[in-house]
Amino acid sequence: RETCLAAGAKAVYLLEEPMAVAIGMNLPVAEPVGTMVVDIGGGTTEIGIISLGGLVVKSTLRFAGDTFDQRIADYISRKFNLQIGVPTAEKIKKQIGTAWKNSPKLLQEIRGRDLQGNMQKYVLDSTQIYDALEDSLNEIIDGVRITLERSPPELTVDILERGIILAGGGALLRDIDKRFSEALKIPTIIAEDPLTCVARGCGRALEQTELLQKVVAN
Repeated sequence: RETCLAAGAKAVYLLEEPMAVAIGMNLPVAEPVGTMVVDIGGGTTEIGIISLGGLVVKSTLRFAGDTFDQRIADYISRKFNLQIGVPTAEKIKKQIGTAWKNSPKLLQEIRGRDLQGNMQKYVLDSTQIYDALEDSLNEIIDGVRITLERSPPELTVDILERGIILAGGGALLRDIDKRFSEALKIPTIIAEDPLTCVARGCGRALEQTELLQKVVAN
């Protein structure tokens, strides 16, 4: 905030990512109901429980989309003795990755160099990517569970009824909503256009001065 003001900005508003997601989805953030948002970005996962215009409980995890990519690369190195880059791992995640063990199986051919420098190719299936991501997904789910345990009981009841909102690039992982619903026993919804809902929320907050004053971070 101080840096922006020093650079000449007339006013600076700080909006937490979960709050921006909720506003971007037109959720009732200023009302006395509980809303839970899990924003799985590149470097971090931001978890927030929102009510009456504020973040009642929030958590930040160091497990997110970049972690998924690295875990896929590490898995392929262990399983096939094949070296691939993180960008290739990200492509694999997008094409055949899944968060749910019951997802339909998909196949993809991969190429890379083994430890001797020879080019090799293998066929991956999506159950292997599920295995590669299992620990990271469990870490995020555990973080959501711990955050819920810190929530006031009346807000927990709201969340059990209204569900959890997933946003960010990590929300695009196939069937991640089914995985969360199954593990947490709570309905889980993927935000509409999860990559842009933070930006939409910031824009809407700026258009609604009264709401902006309620939801900005201190």
